[in-house]
Amino acid sequence: MTKILIVEDEPSMRMGLKDNLEFEEYEVDVAFNGEEGLEKIRNNKYNLVLLDVMLPKMSGFDVCKNVRKENIKVPIILLTAKGEEIDKVLGLELGADDYVTKPFSLRELLARIKAVLRRGENVLNSDADVEINIGKLKINFKGYKAFINKKIVQLSHKEFEVLRYLWNKRNSTVSREDLLSDIWGYDENPTTRTVDNFIMKLRHKIEEDPNHPEVIITVHGLGYKLVN
Repeated sequence: MTKILIVEDEPSMRMGLKDNLEFEEYEVDVAFNGEEGLEKIRNNKYNLVLLDVMLPKMSGFDVCKNVRKENIKVPIILLTAKGEEIDKVLGLELGADDYVTKPFSLRELLARIKAVLRRGENVLNSDADVEINIGKLKINFKGYKAFINKKIVQLSHKEFEVLRYLWNKRNSTVSREDLLSDIWGYDENPTTRTVDNFIMKLRHKIEEDPNHPEVIITVHGLGYKLVN
């Protein structure tokens, strides 16, 4: 059974989410603050985490940052009452897979949960133990492993997804809108700066000279192309 952790300090929101997800036949665990949530993520295997941003003891951003720093690949959807673009971009740059802005409809949340879970399953069910060369990067998408000169490169779950998407469309131009739609799964229209900031951060991990990229190049006015 798919297991989901809800990290939410507001009792009515926490219990409402728990009841509705259990009705959808998910197994649900809960945490009341950021520190408890991080500890549960460390010690349990979840298929997905719903993580509130504004939490006591440790913010959702800090939880997400620590989870990715420890190379835990569980998909994370942020729940935030903040609508400002900077907060959304920050969450995604820290390694979140998606976000939902409060107040949200149950239908929207369930759609996003299913989309994130489906993307994770697609990665797990393909390219089994195949090591691919992308520039100087050696990457195994199923094992979530990446190396440059035998040195581990720490990539977030989302960074693996973006690289896999660009690899499958290598040597072809991919628009920012396609990335937002197919990877982030948004059913709204955020600014494409989300993608630009994400690609800039990714380049610093995999390019020899991020200011003059040779692996993920910009196609001005259109999007990006992975050259291989």
